[in-house]
Amino acid sequence: MAEDMIDRRTLLVAGVGLAAMPGRGRAQVLHPIARTRHGPVRGFRDGGINAFKGIRYGQDTGLRRFQPPVPPEPWTEPVEAFSYGPASPQRGDEPNQSEDCLFLNVWTPGLDGARRPVMVYIHGGAYATGSGSSPLYDGTRLAQAEDVVVVTLNHRLGPLGYAYLARMPGRPFPDSGAVGQLDLILALEWVRDSISAFGGDPSRVMVFGQSGGGAKIATLMATPRAAGLFHSAATMSGQQVTMSGPLNATRRAEVWLEALGLTPDRAQDAASLPVEQLLAANPRDPVLGYGSLYFGPVLDERTHDRHPFFPDAPGQSAGIPMIIGNTHDETRAFNASDASLWSLTWDDLPARLSPDQLRIDVTPEAVVAAYRRIYPAYSPTEVFFAATTAGRSWRAAVIEAEERARQGAPAWVYQLDWASSHDGGRLGAPHTSDIRLVFKTLEAGEWPAAGPGAAEVSEALSKAFASLARTGNPNHPSLPHWEPYDLPRRQTMIIDHPPHMEDDPRGGERRFFGRIPYTQPGT
Repeated sequence: MAEDMIDRRTLLVAGVGLAAMPGRGRAQVLHPIARTRHGPVRGFRDGGINAFKGIRYGQDTGLRRFQPPVPPEPWTEPVEAFSYGPASPQRGDEPNQSEDCLFLNVWTPGLDGARRPVMVYIHGGAYATGSGSSPLYDGTRLAQAEDVVVVTLNHRLGPLGYAYLARMPGRPFPDSGAVGQLDLILALEWVRDSISAFGGDPSRVMVFGQSGGGAKIATLMATPRAAGLFHSAATMSGQQVTMSGPLNATRRAEVWLEALGLTPDRAQDAASLPVEQLLAANPRDPVLGYGSLYFGPVLDERTHDRHPFFPDAPGQSAGIPMIIGNTHDETRAFNASDASLWSLTWDDLPARLSPDQLRIDVTPEAVVAAYRRIYPAYSPTEVFFAATTAGRSWRAAVIEAEERARQGAPAWVYQLDWASSHDGGRLGAPHTSDIRLVFKTLEAGEWPAAGPGAAEVSEALSKAFASLARTGNPNHPSLPHWEPYDLPRRQTMIIDHPPHMEDDPRGGERRFFGRIPYTQPGT
């Protein structure tokens, strides 16, 4: 493993550490050096791949809280890139947190002139948690199997990345509702300027991300400053139809400041409070009326001048080929530990379809009646998970796919139906289950991909993503012909064992929810 390689470096003198080893295209080294735009970095060999972890792409944001990021100061001597950089401060159990968090990681088959496709992964966790350091996102196997360069990264999250203070008295931080997105743009500028030193092709950069990562990508697709920084995109259970309006975002910021003991005219004081205090302030969301405060990108008329996929698909991304995917059983991941949901009765069900579960304004009785008509064999538990999956996540994916089709822009849509045998298959195909399939990290995480077809399904999906990065089209021999999504057919690749195409899967659900106006949850 990479960590073992790092430990052994202390036993190597400099000359041995740079000893040539046989490799593809040119001699490889045990601790290869790549020269970025800002300075040289020294990585290590892992599983036949050159790995560089913790490369700085921006200065310490603790010194620029609520302000746009800036590139790092240049350096001349090689900097060790042997371990992941810190994650953005956040609530939860993410290890190694610091406001000095603008770091990225690169896996590449060779430091040569091969000009490989570049696959940049943006992590999930809404806009509040996570990092690019999860074992799920280890790029070793994907880079090796598909001969691509893989990049993961960290950026500012939660209030540090998205608290909108621009409308407070004195307008102290005009870009504060967008700095998390501006971090991503700076990272993509780093890729544009430096990835050729890692054997990557800066003219073939694909961004892909799951959950919040997909939402961040959808937002970037409508962000003028991100234009030209990526050439294909894939979103996995993560869409962003609308973003927060500035007045709602201001109201949230006021409630947050109040929890910090600050009045709006003292908003600038939040820049000097301990970061732990900023994260501990977690009042109820005043717009939603439930849950903790939503922090996400804001229609601030500076970085963001339109909603990502409202009223239509963004014109600036019309030429960017795109995969849009979801899993069949998204919300089984969110509710797996609630034993009561697995033994629901029809009498129990309406009360459990609460606003924080469905995320749209509809009577739960109407939802139950519709699902009993569409799927008469479903149990109350099956109706709960199907309806909450459709309301929370899948609806936005349908909207984005439809808007791309109306625009005449290429979009390939998938639905993951394949279910791991882990936990007896009870979870079906839950949220996050497509990550390990794309990265080929089948054993990683809480719910490993196991059982008949795991390797074949992973091969099919990872090759589709790599093919999109390489050619702008996900079709390859491991899949049946994948037709772009169009209206009225709504062609969708069902990722199963074996995979197959369907027109308008779950059409009854789509038609039911299509009657109800949709606004992105939280915005």
